[in-house]
Amino acid sequence: MPLTFDDLLTRARTLLRTRERVILGIAGSPGAGKSTLAECLVRALNGTGEAWAAHVPMDGFHLADAELERLGRRQRKGAPDTFDAAGYAALLRRLREEATDGETVYAPGFERDLEQPIAGAIPVPPSARLVVTEGNYLLLDTGAWARVRPALDEVWFCELDEQERVRRLIARHEEFGKSHREAEAWVLGTDQRNADLVAATRGRADLVVPATAVPLGARAACDSPAQ
Repeated sequence: MPLTFDDLLTRARTLLRTRERVILGIAGSPGAGKSTLAECLVRALNGTGEAWAAHVPMDGFHLADAELERLGRRQRKGAPDTFDAAGYAALLRRLREEATDGETVYAPGFERDLEQPIAGAIPVPPSARLVVTEGNYLLLDTGAWARVRPALDEVWFCELDEQERVRRLIARHEEFGKSHREAEAWVLGTDQRNADLVAATRGRADLVVPATAVPLGARAACDSPAQ
């Protein structure tokens, strides 16, 4: 039987039997649908009741452009060494260790219009028993990234047809200001090198999630105002 969105919801709920707070990771190449899946899961799990699920993207740990310029990495933005991987791993440990402290933990967000991280943008309340975090490099086992996987209870890998993934990614870059030529060059250059690196980590995932598991209806609901 094909994997369904209901199957994913059931699996996420089942994780809660293991500890006071669990952290679910969603990995995948750029443009594979990680954020959409995370947002749909959190929205569906929270429903109209208490916010017991929270979404904490990895993107808040992008290094600022000024620091990338200083390091000479601005043209490789999005590569593993353009993130504060150690800071991200430390946040995941804090989210787990402070689950019973009754304090709100603040995580950084990422403003796509500015293409910059924003400190303290995402509150994770004590009621959040499930934290869904997503990003490209959750399964990478080199450098400080190797500290990430041990902090996660489970990691799912988003898989999407390669042509469609590239199409979506080009459209996203155009939406946020690049010309078609610039977007295509970035996607087929910098983004593709990162995508190849991420694809090589697929075998370390606990579950591979095909695009069909998040139907159009669920995607549309994620884009709608909360009811």
